[in-house]
Amino acid sequence: MPSRWSPESWRARPIEQVPVYPDQGALDAVEAQLATFPPLVFAGEARELKAKLARVAAGEAFLLQGGDCAESFAEHRADTIRDFFRVFLQMAVVLTYAGGSPVVKVGRIAGQFAKPRSSATETQDGKELPSYRGDIINGIDFTEAARVPDPQRMLMAYRQSAATLNLLRAFAHGGYANLEHVHRWNLGFVKDSPAGHHYQEVAEQIAETLRFMRAIGLNADNTPQLRTTSFYTSHEALLLGYEQAFTRIDSTSGDWYATSGHFLWAGDRTRQLDRAHVEYLRGIKNPVGTKIGPSLDADGLLKLIDALDPQNEPGRLTLICRFGADKVGKHLPALIRAVEREGRAIVWACDPMHGNTIKAGSSGYKTRPFDLILSEVESFFDIHRSEGTHAGGIHVEMTGQNVTECVGGAKAVTETDLSDRYHTHCDPRLNADQSLELAFIVAERLKRDREGRPEPEISLAAGE
Repeated sequence: MPSRWSPESWRARPIEQVPVYPDQGALDAVEAQLATFPPLVFAGEARELKAKLARVAAGEAFLLQGGDCAESFAEHRADTIRDFFRVFLQMAVVLTYAGGSPVVKVGRIAGQFAKPRSSATETQDGKELPSYRGDIINGIDFTEAARVPDPQRMLMAYRQSAATLNLLRAFAHGGYANLEHVHRWNLGFVKDSPAGHHYQEVAEQIAETLRFMRAIGLNADNTPQLRTTSFYTSHEALLLGYEQAFTRIDSTSGDWYATSGHFLWAGDRTRQLDRAHVEYLRGIKNPVGTKIGPSLDADGLLKLIDALDPQNEPGRLTLICRFGADKVGKHLPALIRAVEREGRAIVWACDPMHGNTIKAGSSGYKTRPFDLILSEVESFFDIHRSEGTHAGGIHVEMTGQNVTECVGGAKAVTETDLSDRYHTHCDPRLNADQSLELAFIVAERLKRDREGRPEPEISLAAGE
């Protein structure tokens, strides 16, 4: 790996998963325009997140990372963002209060528009067209016109990201995250589910704690941690021309930061050492991640860590494990042992979604069985427990909507239900009820695994 880096040095490397734009001049013009736009996030916020992830790496906190598979222009509505944030707050509260662990909250939102694909084309009814690669690149409609990569879509993605961030910041700091509202966060269609009932019990316990705190003089007016929360954004750094346009020098440190999101990651298809995506990520100072799967061995992982985190900086690198329930036991232990042997301070997170994708029966819908998702999460915790390491977090594709995309859960979605509300533009997501159920299961596991350990010091802020 060369020592010299610049925001455009990735252009000299081979690159995977990129669209072919028909008009290079139009692409250049849009990228130049984006480079003049204000940043979406700030270097100081990225440093704050890195410091919190350092606590996760040290076993003192837990990472909750989740959101849409691929954001869409058509679903950019205030209520969609609100409902996602609401169920995310619920999950964070459950993990903090029931699990007894500080939670670092990172959304897959305000930038998660591009998607890698297993094939450059897809065929329907005998007609072959370029694959849909996310709204930032082309359209989902199966027509020749929609599937042509259009650089103007990057401008639309930027504007949607800015508007989404504006609303999220208002929710996080404008009173919506106030723990006094903990009962109101329960979505209507979740209230009558087992997870909803369990959540109401936790909410009442929190309310009782808040009543005691008010009695001794602590309330949301004089304790800001009770009324605000920290929330960060993340996305896969796939469309590197877009990322380069938002790579800016921080005036306080002189370092380069990606300002399109607080946390960027490379996918399992784009983490090759000699390719463009790793070259780009190695030079920015944000916390970064990489997906790792069954095709990566211990030697390859150590080389990847050396490239992305040469200084062994706590909080810098998150390894997002996506093996599948049937493969995690075979592959993860050797990777953990290699990382531990080298003394690397990284965050281990579990992505139980991507390795457990199947096609459902005769319908052909892509889905993810909830029992396989839970199985991989449990195996992830079991393996870390046996290795004496910290299972640092979960990374899930989820939504606050009442979709029917993943089968199973206590309020079971069946294969015949998939067609009812299958709204995803790409991969199946957990609905709000399944997301909350997963949070309770993880919280219970965190509680079991900390038995015999000193209790961590935690704040009662919403997942803080």
